[in-house]
Amino acid sequence: MDITEALVRNLLRDQYPDLADLELREVIGGWGNQMWRLGDELAVRMPRQAGAPQQLELEYRWLPAMADRLPLPVPTPVRRGAPSERFPYPWLITQWVHGEPADREFVTADESGTTLGEFLRALHVPAPADVPPTPRTGMLQLGHIDHFFDNVEPGDVVREIWADAVAAPAWDGAPLLVHTDLHPANLVVADGRLAGVIDFGDLGSGDPAIDISAAWTLLPDGAAKRFFESYPVDDATFRRARGHAVQKALFVLAMANNGDKGLPGGKPTWRAAGELALERGVGRSTR
Repeated sequence: MDITEALVRNLLRDQYPDLADLELREVIGGWGNQMWRLGDELAVRMPRQAGAPQQLELEYRWLPAMADRLPLPVPTPVRRGAPSERFPYPWLITQWVHGEPADREFVTADESGTTLGEFLRALHVPAPADVPPTPRTGMLQLGHIDHFFDNVEPGDVVREIWADAVAAPAWDGAPLLVHTDLHPANLVVADGRLAGVIDFGDLGSGDPAIDISAAWTLLPDGAAKRFFESYPVDDATFRRARGHAVQKALFVLAMANNGDKGLPGGKPTWRAAGELALERGVGRSTR
């Protein structure tokens, strides 16, 4: 389905006429959902891939309950659109998180390490029983990295980091609430400082190492040091997190390559973020 401005405007007129006259601007990016900024403080998220409606339902169920205890802005849902003849899936109106994605404006402020550590400590609480386990934290148990990428060569050092992560003791604590998808495009930056976290569609329960990987994929050296001061981890968790970090860096580079080739879903603007994330993952072996 072609999700046009006219479609979104008509859906608003049908279901939320009090918002229908606000300015509407398409936001470029994303896979599962197409987003439109609505006025200055809201956004409309429209599912456009299989599985995306279920992800929006997950956000609608959990983000309002979590937002008050999280120390950074998140796109809290404020209204839910119902399926209709115009559009067959549910859709959301959320709060807008101000700033730029971290693949476009990099984190440069060291204090962002403390900010991210405090955010993840607030997020990583024991998961309620009805939060689904995330399959992403089980990627390390697959034991190899090659099949994730068909157009990026991991290299020997990355393979060693991955093998070390696979060999590390598994998480043996209670399953925690985890974001699971903290690649640079899902973190928001303003004036070099971490300013928000977006896209909780893959929220789940499991090993916190998958989120701790953001210390490599997002933070410069000084900020990473502050992160681990704010969020101390044991050696096994550090090793698993570093493995997830190089996997995420390769994923970002794979999407950049796809973008250069003009393939659907490719992100040509992600190359610099992916190269920097991979450099940090390879070079940063200690806290």
